Amino acid sequence: MLSEGFDADASPDVALRTSVLHRLQRIAEAGPAGLTAALEALATSDCVWRAAHPMNEMTGSHAAAARIWHPLIAAFPDLERRDSIFVAGRFQGRILVAAIGHYCGTMAADWFGIPATGKTVFLRFGEVWQIGPDGRAVQVNLLWDVLDVMRQAGVWPLAPSLGVEAMWPGPLTADGIRLAPSEPGQGRESLEQTLRMHKTLAEFDDRGSLSRAALIAMPQRDHWHPKMMWYGPAGIGTTRGLAGFVDGHQLPFRIAFHRPQGSFDEVIAERARKGAGHYVRIGDGPYSVTGGWPSVYALHMGGGFCGMPATGKPVFMRVMDFYLHHEGLIRENWVPIDMLDLFRQMGIDVFSRMNLDLRRPHGSPAGRRST
Repeated sequence: MLSEGFDADASPDVALRTSVLHRLQRIAEAGPAGLTAALEALATSDCVWRAAHPMNEMTGSHAAAARIWHPLIAAFPDLERRDSIFVAGRFQGRILVAAIGHYCGTMAADWFGIPATGKTVFLRFGEVWQIGPDGRAVQVNLLWDVLDVMRQAGVWPLAPSLGVEAMWPGPLTADGIRLAPSEPGQGRESLEQTLRMHKTLAEFDDRGSLSRAALIAMPQRDHWHPKMMWYGPAGIGTTRGLAGFVDGHQLPFRIAFHRPQGSFDEVIAERARKGAGHYVRIGDGPYSVTGGWPSVYALHMGGGFCGMPATGKPVFMRVMDFYLHHEGLIRENWVPIDMLDLFRQMGIDVFSRMNLDLRRPHGSPAGRRST
């Protein structure tokens, strides 16, 4: 069984799910004065925090407050949290809560050097929280789309995206907030379908067979809905349908990044040898979630990805995948990726590019036209 390690019969209960959601909402709206208490209620004092670049990894609430939460609250004083998917499960004995949504607020001050707009900004997030025995988080994974905030601020440091850049919608079925445990068999089948699709991607021969037609024709098509939506991070964008997915992301990505080749087991084993793999694999009703820190290892051997030339560098990718299974197939896929960390490994400092753009005499940041 591909979903080995996922315990569908031990799903977190209503009380735990509801408590975690309420504490997450509280931390977003705590303000500077209430942040310490909100963090203490949410996470243990030695919690391991892993967040998108430039926040990265730290231990303990004091460090998380200084590097993650205080800067966010200072930039968005009216901050609130809006979840569109909230699911939970148990993988390899760990209780995991996973969420997709947006932090929303008025950008009243700069954030990591991104210029304040004075207008509403939606910071999209993908998050996975590992919950310990006392109901508080012991490990946190936050893939926030910092690059998309640059786009909204009108400072775009990259080539135009192949997909559509827009706010991510919630699930088509409007049932993404799962506060009650789902029927175990459905969650197990959702995850199994995702991993069967992953197997087709892992075993595809990029070096010998890579082409647009081959990607559209290969067995991944058995798992995607004809009206599939793929929601990528800023820099890649949103695509629709399998052909749109191949054109807007999959083909240019596989041309650029040469990954381990072989059978599914061989590919997984090679990733593990390089330190890549999944820390989360859960199914919850019609939803499934996978993710790794990192989950992908590859060599950057081809040009064109986000307009960048090949560097020949090894790269590791922090990725999450949230899936909606609908009408027997994968209907929607939300994909947070730490793009700034990926570019950093490619030798590209996106913040330096942004600052160079800001120094050019072409008007105020709020008046610039984003790409």
